[in-house]
Amino acid sequence: MWAHLPKPFFILAPMEAVTDVVFRHVIKQASPPDVFFTEFTNATGWVHAGEKAIGSRLIRTEDEDPIVAQIWGGEPGDMEQLAAHCKELGFHGIDINMGCPAKSAIKSGGSALIRKPELAAAAIAAAKTAGLPVSVKTRLGYTHIDEWKDWLSHLLRQEIVNLTIHLRTKKEMSKVPAHHELIPDILALRDEIAPGTLITINGDIENRAEGLALTKKHPGIDGIMIGRGIFHNPFAFSPTEFSETASSRAFVEHASAKTRSADVSENSSASGSPDAAPAVTDSESLLHGGKSVVQPESPDEIGETQRVTPSAKDGSGAMTVSSTEKANKMKLINLLHLHLDLFDQWDTPEHPRKFDPLKRFFKIYVNSFEGAAELRDKLMHTKNTAEVRAVLKDWSL
Repeated sequence: MWAHLPKPFFILAPMEAVTDVVFRHVIKQASPPDVFFTEFTNATGWVHAGEKAIGSRLIRTEDEDPIVAQIWGGEPGDMEQLAAHCKELGFHGIDINMGCPAKSAIKSGGSALIRKPELAAAAIAAAKTAGLPVSVKTRLGYTHIDEWKDWLSHLLRQEIVNLTIHLRTKKEMSKVPAHHELIPDILALRDEIAPGTLITINGDIENRAEGLALTKKHPGIDGIMIGRGIFHNPFAFSPTEFSETASSRAFVEHASAKTRSADVSENSSASGSPDAAPAVTDSESLLHGGKSVVQPESPDEIGETQRVTPSAKDGSGAMTVSSTEKANKMKLINLLHLHLDLFDQWDTPEHPRKFDPLKRFFKIYVNSFEGAAELRDKLMHTKNTAEVRAVLKDWSL
């Protein structure tokens, strides 16, 4: 699978309580990446509790091609069993999370494996027994940046197919800019130790344009992984993303500046249970306990201060919004409708879905246009998808 990807390829980052089968299909409709990753699944949780432990984390559909199952854990035997299960489910690859900094995760895996290199090697070997290509997602180090060379060298010696590097340490979380200055040295290390291993870069890359600019500057990069950028623009993977208007760029820049200083993260929930409160970790999630990590200075800061730029006046002298900006707004609202439809479709007796977590996604679709804050406020008071649709219908009249 990895050998047939375009260069550079783009990946939707694995995000706890975000990149499930529903949201992946929303992004697939908006503008698909070259590779999808699942939420991460705890191997030990699955071995001891089975489907009850993983909920809907490993649900996939035939049109998600290719898709990689991300797993984690500190028991090689459990990793071997879950990897075999992932193959039975039809996944095209297995990625091992060795970068999650959440306290619940580092008890037995995640970034804790940076300090346990032999256990990390054993986990990789165990996953390989399933016969699927095995990749790893990690960070530069646990505490200090200068740990990167020894740690990445160790991983490159494990003959993995792809190494995704979030360019921060576990200690840094996402509080500092990603260390893009290390890319040349990382690529040189890969060329020296494992020239056949693909290198994917993650951290502070908002959209395809930024990813392409980075790969042009550093031609040895094979792939780009985007996480937080998808929250600022669900069309982030588009070659001609619709949001390239002055007002939309302003919103993306504004949101990016806010989130790059926030303590956000990637994957969590050590139990692997869908009911466990997600302890968000890493570049990949803006969601924490049902609320956005990025807290606006005022209720309407993100929704209303970044309003679309008026382009003309109507007969009364009031400013009107351009047809292009109206179309962009409706594209976002239509994606929200799709999200609602998919939510209902996948709300089954086997895998019931709670409605309140759905509210976390509203800001993705309802932002940067006139009246966004008021609309979001109404949506946040709804109790089911039918009420959401009713609010949207009244708003559009």
